[in-house]
Amino acid sequence: MPEFTQLLSNKYFLWIGFNVLVLVMLAVDMGIFHKKDHEISIKESIVWSVIWILVALAFNLGVYFWRGSEVALQFFTGYLIERSLSMDNIFVFLLIFEYFRVPTKYQYRVLIWGILGALIFRGLFIAMGTLLVAKFHWIIYLFGAFLVITGVKMAFGKEKQVAPERNPLLRIVRRFLPVSRDYRGKHFLVREEGRLVATPLLIVLIVVESTDIVFAVDSIPAIFAITLDPFIVYTSNVFAILGLRALYFALAGLMRIFYYLKYALAFILAFVGFKMLISSIYKMPDALALGVLAASLAISIVASIYFPPNRKKVRQG
Repeated sequence: MPEFTQLLSNKYFLWIGFNVLVLVMLAVDMGIFHKKDHEISIKESIVWSVIWILVALAFNLGVYFWRGSEVALQFFTGYLIERSLSMDNIFVFLLIFEYFRVPTKYQYRVLIWGILGALIFRGLFIAMGTLLVAKFHWIIYLFGAFLVITGVKMAFGKEKQVAPERNPLLRIVRRFLPVSRDYRGKHFLVREEGRLVATPLLIVLIVVESTDIVFAVDSIPAIFAITLDPFIVYTSNVFAILGLRALYFALAGLMRIFYYLKYALAFILAFVGFKMLISSIYKMPDALALGVLAASLAISIVASIYFPPNRKKVRQG
């Protein structure tokens, strides 16, 4: 047991071990349970979402026995924040899939491969953010102000417009790699007349990945209001991404129903930004922050169900 405890204290083992664990889980997911591409039903989507939630909670329990209740609560609060903010991604992914007319049975493949890119980019963002805050603590106040402004814009601004054709990464790919006119099954790259050709599915993957990077700019500073431990920040991010993408096919329809959810997300951004801004004056208990986040989500869902917006005005417009 002492040897195992000493092994856990090795930060390189933790990072490598966790990423290997995630890759193994994704390999099992893709290689066994989703080996054949098919349309994901709402029931299957919910079942897999529950599985990923249980995996996250099991990891949270491990953190509790390893680092104690305070760090475990920080992980759970960070997980809830990242999962909540990632819900906004779902609607954008839906618009991207509709824009490119991606067959439903291939959408899950795009989301899963997108996770691999998210592991890399979010890891880099978190490492950079942690180093900056450690060297220049005043940056935490910039993060806080940024989140408050972003929350206000989300609450009172217009809906996000998705324009894949303006994506700079997409333009670069098309400049150096020819793209086939139609989908070639589940393949991202194919050979035509001896040359390598990208399929529209690769283009969709690039757009989804670049969109996820943009969303990370909002979500990662938010969790710095809870903890500056890079391992807890990273793991809570990863589990939130894994769980939410599994639930995509159920949430894609529900996002249109829960009209007030975007206001809850806006409030969460502004709230965690405010928590950052007052951190030198008042250290808000993690349990209180968790309660506020959970309550805001619950209120938005209940309000959407019992006080839906006037649909007549929408239809007339």
